[in-house]
Amino acid sequence: MKKLLLATAMIFAAGAAMADPVEGVWKTKPDDNGNFGHVQVSACGAAFCGVLIKAFDGSGAEIESPNVGRQIIWDMVAYGDGVYDDGKVYSPDRDKTYNSEMQLNGNSLAVKGCVLGICRDGGTWTRVN
Repeated sequence: MKKLLLATAMIFAAGAAMADPVEGVWKTKPDDNGNFGHVQVSACGAAFCGVLIKAFDGSGAEIESPNVGRQIIWDMVAYGDGVYDDGKVYSPDRDKTYNSEMQLNGNSLAVKGCVLGICRDGGTWTRVN
């Protein structure tokens, strides 16, 4: 029984160690209104998705938002060396969905997106945890 528990614990630890570095909670850049959010990024199938889990006003006070719980990132594919591409990002302040790419560099995540040839720099997000 002890061997079975040890093997199960080792498998679980190996799975946790193999988590992608983009996974976690990210603080977005403030939007046009000064609001920002925390986005939980995790694997969804072979790609990565992100859900808005908290919203804040410009002073940093948590606010209610109809976008909390909404998927903000989806279909983002990891290509190695911190490059994530071929996904979509939804911008609540503009109510638009962009074809997006992300570049991970340590605890910074640069987000960019384009729609109909118009591109927007989503800024650099910072890791919360």
